[in-house]
Order: sequence, then C-alpha cells, then structure tokens
Amino acid sequence: MAKRDYYDVLGVAKGATNDEIKRAFRKLAVKYHPDKSTGDEAKFKEINEAYEVLKDDQKRQRYDQFGHAGVDGSSGGSTGGNPFSGFGGFGQDQNIHFDFGDGGFGDIFGQFFGGAAGGQTQNTARGRDVETNVTLDFEEAVFGKEVALALTLDDECEHCHGSTVEPGSKLKSCPDCHGSGKRVRTMNTMFGPIQQAVTCETCQGRGKIPERPCTVCHGTGVQCREQTITVKIPAGIDNGSTIRLRGRGEAVGGGNKGDLYVQVRVRPHKTFKREGDVITSEEHINMVDAALGAELDVKTVDGVITMKVPAGTQSGTDFKLSGHGVPRLRSDKRGPHIVTVIVDTPTKLNRRQKEIMKELSEAMGHRGLFGL
Repeated sequence: MAKRDYYDVLGVAKGATNDEIKRAFRKLAVKYHPDKSTGDEAKFKEINEAYEVLKDDQKRQRYDQFGHAGVDGSSGGSTGGNPFSGFGGFGQDQNIHFDFGDGGFGDIFGQFFGGAAGGQTQNTARGRDVETNVTLDFEEAVFGKEVALALTLDDECEHCHGSTVEPGSKLKSCPDCHGSGKRVRTMNTMFGPIQQAVTCETCQGRGKIPERPCTVCHGTGVQCREQTITVKIPAGIDNGSTIRLRGRGEAVGGGNKGDLYVQVRVRPHKTFKREGDVITSEEHINMVDAALGAELDVKTVDGVITMKVPAGTQSGTDFKLSGHGVPRLRSDKRGPHIVTVIVDTPTKLNRRQKEIMKELSEAMGHRGLFGL
C-alpha cells in the first residue's frame, strides 16, 4: 500500500514551520497513542514516521524534492523510546534472538515447586553461547560477503560423539537422584522449612551417568579444538547488527550445542555516509560550472558515474542517483545515492580573473553573478 503524504499525515501545510509541525505531532501522538482509549498503533507509527522526517531540515528537503524515495530507510517510525535500541540493532530487520536457555523462568518455578512445568524434571543440557566480532569495510557491508571465523571451542568428542560413554558401553541411571535429574534440598527460612529442587551435581541434571566414561574426553563428551566457521554476511547489513547462528556455539556432553552470535562492526567511509538504505556524499564544483552547467564524475559504491549538473545550480542542491544506495535486507531493491552539490566561491583571484568578474557584474547590471 502506497504511503500517505507526510504533510497530510500530520495535517499541516507544506510550508509549515518547525513549531507548527511539532504541535501537530504532539496533538496526534496523544490522541492515537496505543495506551489511550482512542489509540491506534498503525496511525501512531505513521505519525512518528512522518515527524521523524519533517522535523529534520535535511531529510525534509530531500522529501520535498524526491518524495518518499529520498528518505526511505532513513526513517523507521521510531517512537524515541525503544527499550531495546542498544542491543545490537534490534528492530533493524536483523536475525536477532533472545533466549533465556536453562536459566529462564522455568528453572525458577521448578526450584520452588519441585520440578518444571508439565511434570518434566530432567534438564536438557545445552552448550554455552559464544559471542565474537567481525569488522567490515563500508562496501563489504553494502554488498555482503562470506567471512571465515577462526574460533577455539568445546566441540563434540570425536571418540564418543558426545555421548560421554566409552564406545560399547552405555548410560545408567544416576544413583544419587535415581534418574530424576533433581535432588530435593530443605532450607530453613523465616516462613519455616521450604523444600527446593536443585539440579543433581552428579549427573548435571541428565538423570544418567556413563557406565564407563569415554577414555578420550573422560566422560565430558567434548574436546576443545580450533575450527573455522564460515558466516554469510547479508548485503545491506548495518553497523551494530547481530547475526545468530543456531547450534554453532560450544558443545556439551549429552546435550545440544549453544548458539554463535556475531556482532557486526562497519568502518566509517571517508567519502560516503549512510542513512538506512540511503547513501549520501558531497561533490564540489566551481561557480562557473554551477552557472553554466556541467557534467560531473561522481564516486559511488558501484564506481564512477557521470552526473549532469544543470545550469544555475545552487549550492546545497541534492541530486538522486536511483538504485546506487544500500540493498534492502531480504529484498532485491536498493535505496538511492543522494549527492549534495557544494558550489565553491573563489577566495583568491588574479588580476585578469577580477577583471572578468567585474565585466560580468557590469554586464548583469550590478545585480550579482546570478542576477538574483
């Protein structure tokens, strides 16, 4: 569905002042906030998205010039109160997950009420989650790449394949917890004795122990070894994003592997800046080319592109190069590259140049170089 005009969303005229835009936003935000009886979450997000663009002079200028295409990706309907905004790009369409694992709410209730929900008493062992970092150049983040990570991790024992038992032997019921994986401990509190179910230390909650422990890993089920893990970085990933690889963390005897979390860092570029899926840059031209028009060679992530600058171009004018920005995640579309043209005014002129400028000024009736 096509987006509505941002000015229509806020109910203001195109020439509205910043104060008028702010007042309109506050009035609508109060009315449609999801916590109010008149709340509407979809409208609230739409109002926020419009305000995020129109309150910013630079984004507003691009919107006025190019419409939604000039600001797509640079606004996200942020409410300014996202409690997860600092957790590695949460809400940026990245593969990010939060997992309480064995230390979640199930364990808390299980300890005080004698077992996990549904009568399940044994814990499924799970290996440790692992975090690592990868640093990319600006262009690598734009186009994506495969990265080989060299890590030293606890991996499945090659001899017993993680079973913890010597091949030919088997597991037996734990003699201390009698196969339950839990032991009951009595605690004296101000409310009287309370029984607490805790994980059996002998079998680590599995309920079973090996008849004959593996002679290589000594019953742990794991071996520490170096390994290379290939990570496919998707095109368009942003700085601070997190990629989760399920089951690529550390192994544990008789259980499942943990997960590998890859934190992505992107080096700043000396020429380009990024706003969502929009790339921005500046190009400088002299005042003669600005007045007469010229062809300008512009650097983009796709190489050098020739861009026409029309006669009479003013300093600060934006030009849009469609399809030369950042790819949108899980899409074959790309944002634009916005080029801001800066007209340089000469500060040092020789005598002949001054004469030419004076003649030009006289020919234009002393109204200035551009007749404005």
